[in-house]
Amino acid sequence: MDPDELVPAGARATSPGAALAPARGDAEQRARDASEDGRARRAGLGMRLEQLRAFYGDAEALRGIDLDFHANEVTAIIGPSGCGKSTLVRCINRMHEEIPGARAEGSVLLQGLDVYGPGIDVVAVRRAIGMVFQKPNPFPTMSVFDNVASGLRLSGQGRRERSRAALSEKVELALRSAGLWDEVSDRLAEPGASLSGGQQQRLCIARSLAVDPEVILMDEPCSALDPIATLRIEELIDELKRSVTIVIVTHNMQQAARVADRTAFMLDGRLVEAGPTREIFTNPSDPRTEDYVTGKFG
Repeated sequence: MDPDELVPAGARATSPGAALAPARGDAEQRARDASEDGRARRAGLGMRLEQLRAFYGDAEALRGIDLDFHANEVTAIIGPSGCGKSTLVRCINRMHEEIPGARAEGSVLLQGLDVYGPGIDVVAVRRAIGMVFQKPNPFPTMSVFDNVASGLRLSGQGRRERSRAALSEKVELALRSAGLWDEVSDRLAEPGASLSGGQQQRLCIARSLAVDPEVILMDEPCSALDPIATLRIEELIDELKRSVTIVIVTHNMQQAARVADRTAFMLDGRLVEAGPTREIFTNPSDPRTEDYVTGKFG
């Protein structure tokens, strides 16, 4: 997705997003560019938070966060419960503002374009910056196929498909990218809720991938899964970062060490420090980080 797509068509002529990134190819081109295992190779987009603040009524949950997310890398957000991790990721794709009385201030820059800027299409923001929640949430009354196709249809992309075959191609590509196609290719008409917990989480990831996001946010994606399903999600994260930028919230220090290129430690709504994961876990610059990663609190 070109960041310019976040701006309604009538406003694009003056949008700062117009020169920020080359246009993405369509799904068919991405399918042609896919590797032999069906996973597309392309560059994701970087993000930058500038003085991001978040409020629930008068209570301040985020206190001026400045943080970079590098393109095609996994950034883990760690910290004790209540430090603002989930609020942070919900601000990134503007879900925080859906909570009554909640608001955000500051900037979230996707390849230089502020998703909180005037005239920005919020639906397009959530298409460009997908979200995977703690608990798998497939649409229970929809089939596996329709769960993946739902995002395309809701965003209008499904209406642009010329045929059922073209839509099926995009659904298959998303399921392959989520490492699920071989397990469900003969179950596409069955309810998404009939899959195992780990399969449901990968189905939700496929639903996000179907609309060609630049970034995927994962809020504790493995906390409700067994160790085998957790391992499969972690393997998938490592594969997906070749084509998208990933931000993962986790309480699991071992998971952060395994999957993240960079790690950010938060405490009391503030960013304490961020850097390469190995450095954060072995040689942090702040003693509070060392106390947390060594289990002295949290």
